[in-house]
Amino acid sequence: MPRTDTGSRVYAASPDRVYAALVDPAALTAWLPPKGMSGRFDRFDVRPGGSYRLVLTYADASASPGKATPDSDVVEARFVDVVPGVRVVQAVDFVSDDPSYAGTMTMTWEVSAVDTGTRVEIRADDVPDGISAEDHAAGLASSLENLAEYLEGA
Repeated sequence: MPRTDTGSRVYAASPDRVYAALVDPAALTAWLPPKGMSGRFDRFDVRPGGSYRLVLTYADASASPGKATPDSDVVEARFVDVVPGVRVVQAVDFVSDDPSYAGTMTMTWEVSAVDTGTRVEIRADDVPDGISAEDHAAGLASSLENLAEYLEGA
C-alpha cells in the first residue's frame, strides 16, 4: 500500500543557508545519512531532469542489512523540481533485488522562513512497503537532527 511519511524541524539559520545544505553534495554527505551510516555520491547533478546516485553504507550491517548489498543501500534519484530557496523534489528508486523496495518514492524538501529561523519539511510519498514506518520515521528524524548539527554546530 502506498504510504506517506513526513518530518519537519526549525533551524536557527537563514533560508538561504538551509537551502544550500539541501543542494550541495558535500553538505549532503555530511548530514543526510542517518546515524550509523555514511554516504557518498557517485554522481550529482542538481537541476530539473538531473540525477544522482547515492551509496549509503552501514557502520554495522548486522543490525540492519542493506537493500543493495549486505552493508549498503544504493539510491538512484532524479530531480523532478528544483526551486532555489524553496523546494527540492526527487523521484527516488532503491537498488534492490527485493520487490518490497520496488517503486518510485517522491521526496519533497521544502524550506520556509519562520520567526525563529527556517522550517524544513520533508514529505515522502509512495514509500516502498519494505521500509517500515518506524524505521523511516527514525531515519528522517536522524537526518533532520544531523542537519541541525551541520547548520547550528549543535
